[in-house]
Amino acid sequence: MKKSLLALTLLAALPFAASAAEGVSWNYVEGGYVATNTDGGDADGWALGGSFAIAPNFHLFGNYGNQKIDGTSIDFDQLRLGVGYNREISPKADLVTRVAYEKFDAGGISDYNGWSAEVGVRGALARNFEGYVMAGYEDGDHYDGEFYGRLGAQAKFNQNWGVSGDVKFVDGDTQWFVGPRFSW
Repeated sequence: MKKSLLALTLLAALPFAASAAEGVSWNYVEGGYVATNTDGGDADGWALGGSFAIAPNFHLFGNYGNQKIDGTSIDFDQLRLGVGYNREISPKADLVTRVAYEKFDAGGISDYNGWSAEVGVRGALARNFEGYVMAGYEDGDHYDGEFYGRLGAQAKFNQNWGVSGDVKFVDGDTQWFVGPRFSW
């Protein structure tokens, strides 16, 4: 009975035994310039982010940014914290799913909480270049749900250092980030 239970447990764990695709690290920190372009106005500022693998196929991630709306004294903070699952689908590509808590705070003007879920592919496109494409959905307590798309890439200078970029397209708005990344 004990041997059967052990064999069943190992068989059940088999789908989770894979690791990240070759050339893709889920351990990194990054910081840089962030901007939002909307029909109602533009904003820019700085952002920090990172990811940490907690198991071969699971990672925690987070981002924090502060932007000031052009031509005003209004600034806002954005926070995103979540958990992701990555599954190797080829030697150089991972299927990625993520769920996150989202917070937007513009002082007394606007403050809301929400969540997002996304799915996509991230992979090593060349020895020193990786990219990803994601489709997602976000919803919150003060806004209706919206679908979005994200594209991103990283040019690697060496094993640890690179420059990353991310662009998010949602309901006619564009949010983008560019900055250095340290991976381990």
